[in-house]
Amino acid sequence: MDTGSHLLLGVTLGGLAHLSPGVASDPVLAQAVMAATVIGSNAPDFDTVVRVKGQTTYIRYHRGVTHSIPALFLWPAVISLLVSAGYGLWGHLWLLYGWALAAVILHVFLDMLNTYGVQCLRPLSQRWVHLDILAIFEPFLFVLHAGGLVWWIFFHGEPGTIFAIVYLASFGYIAVRACQHQLLIRRVKGQFGLDGVYHVIPSFHPFFWRFVVETDRHFYTGKVEYQHIYVEEVYLKEQRNEIIRATMGVDGVRAFLGFAQRVHVTWKEIHDGYEVTWSDVRFWYDRKLPFGVDVRLDRELNVVSLKMGWRKKMWNPPFV
Repeated sequence: MDTGSHLLLGVTLGGLAHLSPGVASDPVLAQAVMAATVIGSNAPDFDTVVRVKGQTTYIRYHRGVTHSIPALFLWPAVISLLVSAGYGLWGHLWLLYGWALAAVILHVFLDMLNTYGVQCLRPLSQRWVHLDILAIFEPFLFVLHAGGLVWWIFFHGEPGTIFAIVYLASFGYIAVRACQHQLLIRRVKGQFGLDGVYHVIPSFHPFFWRFVVETDRHFYTGKVEYQHIYVEEVYLKEQRNEIIRATMGVDGVRAFLGFAQRVHVTWKEIHDGYEVTWSDVRFWYDRKLPFGVDVRLDRELNVVSLKMGWRKKMWNPPFV
């Protein structure tokens, strides 16, 4: 989920805490709980600081250890200790821990529901978990929580009741999207009738989805709009020749392969060597593969340059 939505849900979770009579009757404790939920809702994404070390490091570590099983409990411990110290509320340490824990778990849960996913099973598994149920930004959830916040602030509604309804509606919406996702997977499988791996991927529009089908020899990409399924691109899988293999030891490519799920690689000859293009087909959009790594080689298969990231705004690190 995007940063703005995480921030908003941190605030509304702090409002939900008013269901506790102790929080509702104590303005200082309510402020402390709000601080804990807002910080907790954003804490797992503090790993964005690794971006200063380059896109390779960012891809390797983002949504990794900071979203792991130990982190679920360590973030709330740090947050509750800091907030307790800041507000002088040591007697409410466990209450603050509980709400910070709820905020961190909610953050990781929502990230798990989108296509990018999280390594939330570390250290038990390095596997990326992505359920492909929600888009990175969900307009319905954002408007729902923003509306509840407006009702609380400007119309003086009772926050516990407001946000109990808001969160029940949120989880109901997620359940509907999960059922919709499973139905669409069955429909796409029925359309193709092929053995392979099927991904159906959400968009901002509730009835517009994209899909990727990987078979032994091809990737099929397309979209689902209401009742219609359209195939838009078919990508043939390349054989891993010596040109492609020459890029597989490059740090940026290794980081990409550690994250990517549906890997497509192509190469072409250019005037002074070769260009190898690695892409994750899950992020297919508008007949393009916008996310991946482009590596240029000279005629002796030495790496000349590397670009990685989203191809509309490729980041160009110095090659080491």
